[in-house]
Amino acid sequence: MADLNVYELLNRKRRGAPLEPREIEDFIDRYTKGSIPDYQMSALLMAVAINGMTADEMATLTQAMLRSGEQWHLRNHYDFIADKHSTGGVGDKVSLVLSPWVAACGVKIGMLSGRGLGHTGGTLDKLEAIPRFNARLSRAEFERCVAEAGCVISTSTEGIAPADKKIYALRDVTGTVESLPLITASIMSKKLAMGASSLILDVKTGSGAFMRRYQDSKALAQSLIAAAAGSGTRVEALITDMDRPLGVAAGNANEVVETIEVLKGHGPGDVEEITRAQAQRVLVMSGRFDERSALSALDDALHSGRALDQARKWIAAQGGDPAFIDDYSLLPQPKQTIDVRAPRSGFITGMDTYRAGMFTVDLGAGRKKADDVIDYAAGVMFDRKSGDEVKSGETIARIQLGEPSRDAEELRSRFLSFVTIGDAPPSGRPLVFEHLK
Repeated sequence: MADLNVYELLNRKRRGAPLEPREIEDFIDRYTKGSIPDYQMSALLMAVAINGMTADEMATLTQAMLRSGEQWHLRNHYDFIADKHSTGGVGDKVSLVLSPWVAACGVKIGMLSGRGLGHTGGTLDKLEAIPRFNARLSRAEFERCVAEAGCVISTSTEGIAPADKKIYALRDVTGTVESLPLITASIMSKKLAMGASSLILDVKTGSGAFMRRYQDSKALAQSLIAAAAGSGTRVEALITDMDRPLGVAAGNANEVVETIEVLKGHGPGDVEEITRAQAQRVLVMSGRFDERSALSALDDALHSGRALDQARKWIAAQGGDPAFIDDYSLLPQPKQTIDVRAPRSGFITGMDTYRAGMFTVDLGAGRKKADDVIDYAAGVMFDRKSGDEVKSGETIARIQLGEPSRDAEELRSRFLSFVTIGDAPPSGRPLVFEHLK
């Protein structure tokens, strides 16, 4: 386009009119290069947040952000390689279990992941609780890990979707984070830039999810799938429950321990079930398995110990010391543990999982702002969750502190403030609500 009229473009979007593909492409290109200022991008973001985007606009925005930086085209270098993304939650260590489990079935998987901010724990933060684990890999190191271990989880490089990094910083301060088109373009520009053969999306719903209401979670899943149309990456989504923490552990080192326990066959059933559902879809999308044989392969990989062996290879490939798998004391350890006891008998009828996540952040296990320092030993063990029967005085949670400098009674009181105990069990919720493709 010879001359983009930014003023007219902003006016049309403010009125709710659609933008032409070349206008969106030129706007993103010029903003990434610095010739469109932040205040004009902020105006566009607010207009999009208020008026939305058509499916075509959203696809164009995703592609424009994708093309602002490197494109890896991984599917051109492997017969098949999968990717995975979760919208995040409390205790969500699925990526850590999924990667070696899928690789042990002979299917390659690689992820560019992120660190935690707010109530959602970060996959890389959990992994960096492992001694010497290196999450900052070059493209060549990424591919070496795939070759050595069949799986890899690394931080996104600066070259992937730089437009998204600039835009996300603005969304965070302009109240436009929760816009469906902007969420979609942010997630998919990074994921499609990798160019994996397939992508499985874990879209959470419930009190600890980014989208609390089911209909909003489903709309996000459908939007993410639609944005991949024509990209060459096959995308499917599972909508899963985040109305209670996933597993028992929420934190970093404690979630690594729980990951290994799942791979040893002794972990929480909910983590294994949700991971198995996603892993099954990855194996089926590879074209080497049908649904029945995928489950059989996963069972064999888990119960034979091959998934655990694959985790050892993966951790070593990324510079970590896998010795902790046999000796958890090699991981950061809490210096104080505070038991939280049920104030009465009954059933846990509800737990505000968002508040539970922020409680974990306040202990030092997460970040409120990007430069906060993580305490890898801090966290919570949710021994009882929504739906569980409890007896008065029974331990329902253990608060783990990296440094014993907090008021134990105040922490117990805060924990109980987001837990509801009633006389009858709540209605059951499935762990996996729906499969979309």
